[in-house]
Amino acid sequence: MMDQLATQLNRERIQAVESSFGPAGKPLLQPDRVLVGEGRLMKLCRRKQQPKVFFLFNDVLIYGTIILHGRWHKKQQIIPLEDVQLEDLEDSLIMKNQWLIRTPRKSFYVGAASLEEKRAWMEHIEDCRSRLLQTVGCQAGSTFAVTWIPDRASAICMRCSDKFSTTLRRHHCRNCGFVVCASCSKHRHVIAHIDPAKPVRVCRLCHTALVSQKAEMTTQVRVETQQEVRRWSGGSEGQSSYGYNMPSSDETDSDEGELAPNRWLDSQDVTWSPYVYLKSEHEKPK
Repeated sequence: MMDQLATQLNRERIQAVESSFGPAGKPLLQPDRVLVGEGRLMKLCRRKQQPKVFFLFNDVLIYGTIILHGRWHKKQQIIPLEDVQLEDLEDSLIMKNQWLIRTPRKSFYVGAASLEEKRAWMEHIEDCRSRLLQTVGCQAGSTFAVTWIPDRASAICMRCSDKFSTTLRRHHCRNCGFVVCASCSKHRHVIAHIDPAKPVRVCRLCHTALVSQKAEMTTQVRVETQQEVRRWSGGSEGQSSYGYNMPSSDETDSDEGELAPNRWLDSQDVTWSPYVYLKSEHEKPK
């Protein structure tokens, strides 16, 4: 009876959180999902600190923007706990009782109203994350986004040193987090842990480095593929046993308010095909 009552209360709490984000929010009610706690934290955004509402579940961390005196929320962000990494920080001139939350898509600073609340948040997040990794068996994230340097931290572009003004606006490189101007960040490049499909803004220096890394990886993959093909086909270098020429190694393929108190609730065998795929345009013969 007590278990049924606890399950029903948890269900009602999750439904209330889901409803507070309105139709734009994603469904949150799932089997075995438990609402652990909720509260407000200050989040250091690119221009200033802003109060955000945070909801900690046993598998995800959700936060959003507060509207209508905290009764409604928008801009829902859902972070799987296996992709979260915390770093304790000392107080700064900008924010007290702060720590860093790293995720693959975005990393940001948050601050609590007191040291006790900060410790409670960090301990609860770490505890839920540890339990999740142990019970579900998922792997912890290893790649995280850089933290953006706040706008007011630099009056000049951190690449060309031009002074920012009303016409020369600030932007951020998604790869290094530097504050840069539009001219120095006109390039776009795919950064897989941020978005595997959509190119994101990067500064000119990072763009050069990323393009070079991609070229090196492509060359390495091609070399390994050629070695594997020769090993399985038994052919000599430059030609396979099936009679067609291997590609040479030099071929190349053509991104507000005060903090409210927190609430804590209780290998198989492989059959090898005689046809070897070397490039995407090669089709298997019918």
